[in-house]
Amino acid sequence: MNTIETYVAGEKDLRYLPDIEKAIIESSSVKGTGIAVRSRKYLSDKIRQGKSVIAIYHDGTWAGFCYIESWGHKKFVANSGLVVSSLFRGQGLASKIKQKALELSKEIFPEAKLFGLTTSLAVMKINSGLGYKPVTFSELTDDNDFWKGCESCPYYDILVRTKRTQCLCTAMLKEASAEKSSEKEQLRNHAA
Repeated sequence: MNTIETYVAGEKDLRYLPDIEKAIIESSSVKGTGIAVRSRKYLSDKIRQGKSVIAIYHDGTWAGFCYIESWGHKKFVANSGLVVSSLFRGQGLASKIKQKALELSKEIFPEAKLFGLTTSLAVMKINSGLGYKPVTFSELTDDNDFWKGCESCPYYDILVRTKRTQCLCTAMLKEASAEKSSEKEQLRNHAA
């Protein structure tokens, strides 16, 4: 794993867009992932804005990707589009990318609640390990633009039928304030 560098993507990483786009499209077609497809322009904007994380193998091979997006007047942030190349699966890379995306989210949107929707057990485990808790959909953003992003998901019809109260996805939330309280408590315990 030391041969893979994970960092905030930038202009130089636009060359990996075909690999990223292909991985997202392939993942979206697999039952049980619930990943939404995004346009190449959307993904390139995330890279240019410094709102994505990329993982590159030491020989320059693309290994993984994730992007962040804010919703509800920057009160909510989602880490989305987490994909890992089939060449690098099973090595803990998804966790490493998600951790870096979480750090980036906290840096850019320090007061936001972090949330996600997923049907992937692996992503649920990663999220749980990072402090996310399962919640009802009513605890997530009510920003209609976020929910429009679900339209490309194969389970979108369920979301519509239930008026955004249920889906096959699990909603997970990480409170920014809860983390700050936990960090303060750890500092007090360490100082004692």
